[in-house]
Amino acid sequence: MASPMSAGRFRQRLRDEGCTVVEVGDWEHHNRNHKGPWGPVHGVMIHHTVTRGSKRTVEICRDGYSGLPGPLCHGVITKDGRVHLVGYGRANHAGLGDDDVLRAVIAERSLPRDNEANTDGNRHFYGFECENLGDGEDPWPAAQLEAIERAAAAVCRHHGWNERSVIGHLEWQPGKVDPRGFTMSSMRARIRDRLN
Repeated sequence: MASPMSAGRFRQRLRDEGCTVVEVGDWEHHNRNHKGPWGPVHGVMIHHTVTRGSKRTVEICRDGYSGLPGPLCHGVITKDGRVHLVGYGRANHAGLGDDDVLRAVIAERSLPRDNEANTDGNRHFYGFECENLGDGEDPWPAAQLEAIERAAAAVCRHHGWNERSVIGHLEWQPGKVDPRGFTMSSMRARIRDRLN
């Protein structure tokens, strides 16, 4: 059971891992904590945004949209490989997911298939939204994939987690497809190599 790191520590851990960090407004205090607790944290969740254009993507992830207020994640990873910090605390990114998946993440073992949505993921996961249309054709530049690897590894390194603590939204919530365009198994292999 892990308490979330402080916002300042989060920023420093990302920088220590080699991430280029961009701070957006008062990100350290921008959260949805009034809707419920954040923590204990158990892992990192990766998403794609279904957006085009870095500026617009960061704005949407910070502010949200009708029916889903922001922040929609903690960090937005744009195509140029920068990590834009848009919120810290509870964020609207994971939604309800499978408690069996959460147990597997906590135990750092292979994931079962997600087949129910009965557990609050916003409480338990750090979230990174990654700029991509999610159509399977929009490219994932090398700099962006490396930033995803570095950002996830930074959080894992802080908490003493291994790569099995990093999942995709599609592995958490039935019906989700993100991230699309690379496999989470390939990303976990990259994170494992970085942590080792």
